[in-house]
Amino acid sequence: MFLTITTTGTPERPATDLGYLLHKHPDKAQAFSTSYGTAHVLYPEAEAGRCTAALLLEVDAVALVRRGKGKGRGGAPDAALAQYVNDRPYAASSLLAVALSSVFSSAMKGVCNARPELPAQARPLRVEVPALPARGGPDLVRKLFEPLGWTVTAEPVPLDVAFPAWGDSRYVRLVLESDTLTLAEALRHLYVLLPVLDDAKHYWVAPDEVDKLLRVGEGWLPGHPEQPLITSRYLSRRWALTRQATERLELVRLAETDDSEVEEIDNAVEAETEAEEKPTPLAVRRREAIVTALRQSGAARVLDLGCGQGQLVQTLLKDPAFTEIVGVDVSMRALTIASRRLKLDRMGERQASRVQLFQGSLAYTDVRLKGYDAAVLSEVIEHLDLPRLPALEYAVFGSARPRTVLVTTPNVEYNVRWESLPAGHVRHGDHRFEWTRAEFRAWAEAVAERHGYAVEFVAVGPDDPEVGPPTQMAVFTMTTPKEAKAA
Repeated sequence: MFLTITTTGTPERPATDLGYLLHKHPDKAQAFSTSYGTAHVLYPEAEAGRCTAALLLEVDAVALVRRGKGKGRGGAPDAALAQYVNDRPYAASSLLAVALSSVFSSAMKGVCNARPELPAQARPLRVEVPALPARGGPDLVRKLFEPLGWTVTAEPVPLDVAFPAWGDSRYVRLVLESDTLTLAEALRHLYVLLPVLDDAKHYWVAPDEVDKLLRVGEGWLPGHPEQPLITSRYLSRRWALTRQATERLELVRLAETDDSEVEEIDNAVEAETEAEEKPTPLAVRRREAIVTALRQSGAARVLDLGCGQGQLVQTLLKDPAFTEIVGVDVSMRALTIASRRLKLDRMGERQASRVQLFQGSLAYTDVRLKGYDAAVLSEVIEHLDLPRLPALEYAVFGSARPRTVLVTTPNVEYNVRWESLPAGHVRHGDHRFEWTRAEFRAWAEAVAERHGYAVEFVAVGPDDPEVGPPTQMAVFTMTTPKEAKAA
C-alpha cells in the first residue's frame, strides 16, 4: 500500500520544508510498527526545488484477521480463504488512513514546533495513490475531492490489460493537485475520504468515531455537497451514529451561517424542554421484562437462544444473580458483533467465566443446551418459517427442557399504532409471520400441554385497551419432569 506527497519550492521557500511539516528527516528512512504491519517513511527525492515523501504500508494479513476478527471487506467470518487473500496489502483503505494519522499525527494537527510559521502556509501539493478502491467510480472521486480545492485525475485500472473487453476494475490511480491547501488540510481530507471511497473499515465503528469525524472534518465537512454520503460511509452506515453526526454537523453549519458559536445554537432550547422525559425504547422495555421474569423464576444459568448482537447477554452480565449466561445464534457474523459488544477479549477472568457464545441452530437438538435453569427466545420465532416451528419446539421444550422458557414476539394487532408502518406490512423484512394475541396464546398453550409446562402471558410495552401491547411474552414454567411425562 503506497502513497506519495510531493511539493515544489524556491530558494526562499525550499521544498524540503516538507520534512519539518511531516516531522520526518529527508535523509532518513524510518519504520513504524502498527497493529497490522509496518509503515515506512522515505524520501525518493529531496531537493530545494522538489521534494517527495512516500508512505509505504506493509500489511500483515494474518494480524489483520486476528486483530480485526473478520471485520471489513474480505474478512467476514465465513469468507475462509478471503480473510487472508484480499486487496488489503495493496489498495488504499482505512488501514492507510490510520497509518497516516499515526505516522503524521503532528502534521495532521498543524503542529510544527521547529518552524511554527510553516503549517499555516499553503503550498503546491501533489498526492498520488497508485491503487484506490472507488465504489462509485471516478465520478464519485471527483465529487468528493474537487469541492475541497483539488484538481483530480482518477484513471480507472483495467481488470486485465490483456483482455480489454473485460472492462475496468473498481480501482483507480488517483492524482490530486492543489496550490491553495495546507499540508494539514490535505492529510485530513485523505484520512476521511480514503475509507469513504473504499466503503469498508478494518475495525469496529464505535460511537467515538463521530467525534473523530467531526474533529478531522472541521472547516470542510459541514458544507461539503456530498456530506450525507461521506458521513454514512465513514460510519459504516450505522444509522444511529450517522444521525448523531448529521445533527451535529447541521449545528455547525447553522452557527457558521449565523456567525455565532455552536453552543449558542445548541442552547437555544429552554431548560424545561431539555428536562422532558424521553419514552423508553421498546427494546429496552423488552429486556427489562425478560430480566424481571428471570429473577422471579430464580434462574441462575440462562440461555439466550437467538442472541443476535448480544444486547440481552450484555444486560444479564450486569446482574450478579445470573452466574452463567450462554448466547446461541446461527449467524457467525452476529456472534462476532456480540463478542465485540461484550469486549470478550478484554474482559476480566472472573467476568469471562460467566459468559459463553457459540453457534447453533434451534431447528436441531443440541446436547449443549441441556441442564440450564432458563432459556429466552426474544423476537426469534417470527423469523422462522411456520413449518419449522415444531422442530424449534422440540429442540427447546422436548430436548433441552429448561425449567423456565421465555418467548417474546410482536403483537400484529398493535401494528396499526405504528404511523411509519404501511398497512399490511410486518415490522421487519425478515419476519415470516406476526401473530395476534389469540394466535400466540393458542400456540403457547398447545406447546405447554405437549411438554409438561404451565404458561402465563405478560404484556410488554404500553397495553393499548383496543389492540393490546406492542410485544407479547409467554412465560413457560415446567410442571411435569421429563421422566414422569414419559412414564
